[in-house]
Amino acid sequence: MSGTGKTVTRVDLCEAVYQKVGLSRTESSAFVELVLKEITDCLEKGETVKLSSFGTFAVRQKSQRMGRNPKTGDEVPIAPRRVLVFRPSHVLKAVINGQAVSGEGED
Repeated sequence: MSGTGKTVTRVDLCEAVYQKVGLSRTESSAFVELVLKEITDCLEKGETVKLSSFGTFAVRQKSQRMGRNPKTGDEVPIAPRRVLVFRPSHVLKAVINGQAVSGEGED
């Protein structure tokens, strides 16, 4: 498989739920939106979201620092901000690399 794979969209997720769970398309769409909203709300509050056998989403606070404009060489302050980080579980890493998964359910 090459690095130019298909991008999975909300519509694709809704369709997968529809096909595999048996909810109606409307219910499947509402379900996917509800899950994504819950994850977003938790991250917005600064909470960590851990999805077993998938990975962990966390918000990190970055402090102000000095950066440099590469074109002019001028120093520019970079404002403090929050960034989203994702740490894949060892199970997800193993699946992506085609390896046998041991100890499923752990992160």
